[in-house]
Amino acid sequence: MKKVIFNTLLLILLVTAAQAQDKFFTKTGKISFFSSTPMEDIEAHNKTTTSVIDTKTGKMEFAVLMKAFQFEKALMEEHFNENYVESGKFPKASFSGAIANIGDVNFKKDGTYKVTVKGNLTLHGVTKPVEAPGTIVVKNGVVNAASTFNLAPEDYKITIPNLVREKIAKQIKVTVDINYEPLKS
Repeated sequence: MKKVIFNTLLLILLVTAAQAQDKFFTKTGKISFFSSTPMEDIEAHNKTTTSVIDTKTGKMEFAVLMKAFQFEKALMEEHFNENYVESGKFPKASFSGAIANIGDVNFKKDGTYKVTVKGNLTLHGVTKPVEAPGTIVVKNGVVNAASTFNLAPEDYKITIPNLVREKIAKQIKVTVDINYEPLKS
């Protein structure tokens, strides 16, 4: 009887470990955004993005705390959090989606793979479907995912006062750069 219980537990552990090898995770992903107008450039960086990717299904999840974006000027950061994204009311942005062409990526072989990511981005309490090109680089068992895309603040009901409207681009360039590690069970 002990042998049956031991073998059952061993099988459960092996299955769990095998499933975990299909998932990669990070708490230190990087997301930045850039707004350029003739009057002013605005740039912010966040290095505490949490993300997980399932290499079998292509499913991806991201979560980013809005207050973790850092700006060159403290006043920009204050206006961003208090007036635009209202981070007290909407503390995080998230993405839930998948790599549409996951079959083109071999996570067990070093290489650079072009991908298309599709899903829903939630920002400022508004959820919208998004589709963006990206690149997955696999090297020595490390997975990096990168993408650059544009978003319009007005699509997410982020109001820009007329007084500063000319200082903020209508389309904001968002850059994602994530280094994943195998998720340990």
